[in-house]
Parts: sequence; C-alpha cells; structure tokens
Amino acid sequence: MDSRPEAPPRPGTTAPSGHAGTWRFTVPPDDLSVPRARHAVRDLLVRRAVPLTPDRLHSVLVILSELVTNAVRHAALLTPEIGVDIALDGRTLRVAVEDGHPYRPHALDVPPDGHGTGGRGLLLVQTIAEEAGGSSGADPTAAGGKTVWAVLPLDGHPPGPLTSPRRSP
Repeated sequence: MDSRPEAPPRPGTTAPSGHAGTWRFTVPPDDLSVPRARHAVRDLLVRRAVPLTPDRLHSVLVILSELVTNAVRHAALLTPEIGVDIALDGRTLRVAVEDGHPYRPHALDVPPDGHGTGGRGLLLVQTIAEEAGGSSGADPTAAGGKTVWAVLPLDGHPPGPLTSPRRSP
C-alpha cells in the first residue's frame, strides 16, 4: 500500500485519477474486527480520494461491516484470519471478504410475517449493491473457503452490468 499521505478532496472537486489499485489486509475472526476493518477501509478510500459521495461511502461501509460480521459469526472456527480486499479499477469499487468456511451463503428473504431480526445481512448487501447499479455474490477459493463480494460503480460512472472482477494471482 502506498504510504505517502494524501489530502482528502475538497467538496466539489474532482478526485485525482490515481485511485486505482488493490489493497488486502487481514483481521482476526473476532467482533472487534468489524469496526477495525470499517475504519481502515474508510481511511483508505478517503486518503486515495476515491470518487464516492458520502451516501455511497456509507453504503460501502455497511456492505463491508455485514461481510466481516458474517465471517466472524459463521466462519471463525475454520478461519484463523479473515481477508479483506478492496479493488478499484477507475470505474468500480470491489469489496470482498474471504474466509475459510466452505459454505457459500445465499441472501435470505424477509419472511411474509415480517418478523425475525437476524439472517438478512446478505439480503442487505445484495439490495444496497443493486440499488447502486452494482452486483454481489460469493465464489469458492482454491483453499476450500469462499470470498463474498460486492461491486459498486464509482460516482460519476454510469451503472451497468457489473460482475466481480477476478483477483489477480
């Protein structure tokens, strides 16, 4: 990761084009990792002057929080470290969380009676991504775990059919 300090963009200015890249870090599978990951990603995106409105940035952080929370709650026994990937290609932002559990989750529907307080995190991720013009999904890893991801367009780029850009080897 580039360690040069960068000032965040002033409101109403265009972000520099140097915000493309891929960053990966790991967190332990515990509850404190959720806010740590959220703060690290927020700081990265602001420092890199990624063109995101406050609402879009909030959406990215909600998605990240849900994905890390799921990994902590459901994969901790098989996951010594949770991987967090942020990839920017100049047009899209990809948020991905990797864990060691082989189960590939699916978004649950809200029950007809509207009751129930848990188990809707991936539905929230899917809804936020789709409303932004992006997509989400889960892919198996070579090590037998999974990567759960969401891709959103950067502000100023028209939404379109977005799929998960594959991570480079």
